Amino acid sequence: MTKRTLRKLKPGVPRRIHLLLAATLWSLIGVMLVFRGVSWLSAVGRLWIMAPALIAGTMKSLFILDNTARKGVQRILEMVDGTCLGAVYSLRTWLLVLLMIGAGVVLRHSGLPEELLGGLYVAIGWALFFSSRHAWLAWHHISDRRENQ
Repeated sequence: MTKRTLRKLKPGVPRRIHLLLAATLWSLIGVMLVFRGVSWLSAVGRLWIMAPALIAGTMKSLFILDNTARKGVQRILEMVDGTCLGAVYSLRTWLLVLLMIGAGVVLRHSGLPEELLGGLYVAIGWALFFSSRHAWLAWHHISDRRENQ
């Protein structure tokens, strides 16, 4: 295949689509983890664990994930329109995603108590969801600028 043919097949999109995808992925994965965690906590009658889990998730968001989210947004804003859709995250980030998926599988099969798993899932899910605000704000800003042109 020629370079020209490969370029035509590449799913290149504008930066605003990269921002929308990043925000949507963080939000949906966060919500999924929170729901899974809540279902485990509910099953064992320990919904009160949600309060400390949400506090822990907020701290994780503010002190760890927000920095990652801001760097990801900045990386996307520095891209040129037409960059491949898969470039929404760097290779390092994609590898980290695979590692986290693997860690989730190990945790689910570890035999840990459901209240511990539920609390972890709620904390991690809430942190992802809360930190997604950076991509949502950038997407909103870039979409507004586009409409005003």
